[in-house]
Amino acid sequence: MDQQRLLEDYYGQDVNNMSYTCPSWAPIVGFSGIACAVVFANIGGAYGTARAGQGIMNMGIRSPELLMKNIIPVVMAGGVGVYG
Repeated sequence: MDQQRLLEDYYGQDVNNMSYTCPSWAPIVGFSGIACAVVFANIGGAYGTARAGQGIMNMGIRSPELLMKNIIPVVMAGGVGVYG
């Protein structure tokens, strides 16, 4: 096989009418990775918020005077969800 045919097979289009930046499927892989990162970051933030909420409820039952110190995990879990 000649080089022209190999490039056409790899890039999936006519090599005379294209730029050699990346294959046609590369943006799909990149954007899929970004979508997975956003989804997992928000799942982690939601899980962290739920666990921190349980901790706040337990803290309120055991020692109500220390309840405001337990707000920090909720803020941190929200930051994970927002900033990923």
